[in-house]
Amino acid sequence: MKRMYKTVFLLALGFLFASVPLFAHHGSSAFDTGKKVKLTGTVTEWFWANPHCFLKFDVKGDNGDVIHWVAETSNPPDMINLGWNKQSLKPGDDITVTVEPVKNGKPAGRVLEVVFPDGKTLFTSGKNPNAPAKPGS
Repeated sequence: MKRMYKTVFLLALGFLFASVPLFAHHGSSAFDTGKKVKLTGTVTEWFWANPHCFLKFDVKGDNGDVIHWVAETSNPPDMINLGWNKQSLKPGDDITVTVEPVKNGKPAGRVLEVVFPDGKTLFTSGKNPNAPAKPGS
């Protein structure tokens, strides 16, 4: 019986240690949170899935080369509350994206807002003036 308790204890302890990295992935340490970069480009893919949605888009660099960017947003339920949906972006859409870039200089980051040529703007935070009002506010 004592051996069974020891085994259960060790399994539980192992599970706790293995689960610690799951909490770490929600940190912002990879992003340069004090910096905003505005990019004009063309959507190549809008990936709508848990745990995060991803926007892939191409931007022409100063030298004319195409730079492939990838930027994450929150999960679909959060995005729906901010006015986004699965069809918000389509390949070929021309957009201007403001991102918080990653610190390592690669073409990746976190989407802050997307502006379409007609001026329509989608935001990724609660500061969205176009988002539906929350009950009681």
